[in-house]
Amino acid sequence: MRSRLSDGLKVAMKSGNKRELATLRLILAAIKDRDISARGAGKERVNDDDILGILAKMIKQREESARIYEESSRLELAEQEREEIEIIRAYLPKQMDDQEVREACKQVVADVNGESLRDMGKCMNALKERYPGKLDVGKASAVVKEMLG
Repeated sequence: MRSRLSDGLKVAMKSGNKRELATLRLILAAIKDRDISARGAGKERVNDDDILGILAKMIKQREESARIYEESSRLELAEQEREEIEIIRAYLPKQMDDQEVREACKQVVADVNGESLRDMGKCMNALKERYPGKLDVGKASAVVKEMLG
C-alpha cells in the first residue's frame, strides 16, 4: 500500500497534477504521523489495514467539508474536496455493493450470534476487521441495526 502511494506521488510529480500531488502528500504525512505515534506506543509501523482506515477517515472528513461548503454556497471549495475524495478512493479496494454489504452483515450477525441491539458493537467490530476499506460502515451499520432490531 505504501509503495502504491509513493509511486502515485512520483507520477503526480512528473505529470504536474497539483491536486493529486497535494492530496498524496497529505496521505503520506498522515501515515508518517501514525507511524510516529505507533513507535511511541512500542509498535512497529502501521500496517495496510491501518492505512485503509486512515484513507477512509480522510474521505469522511472531505465529504463533511464538501457538505459544509455547499451549504455555505462555496461550490468551488466543495468541488476541490470532491476531487480529493476521488484521488483517495483510487487507492482503496473496490467498495462492496449493497447486496454484498447485506450478505456480509448477515454472515457476521450469524457468526457472533447477534440477537439484539446489544450485539451491535460486536457485529460492527467484526465487519470492520473482516472488510477493512471495502465497505461503507454507515450502510453496514443500518443493515445490522435492521437485522438485530
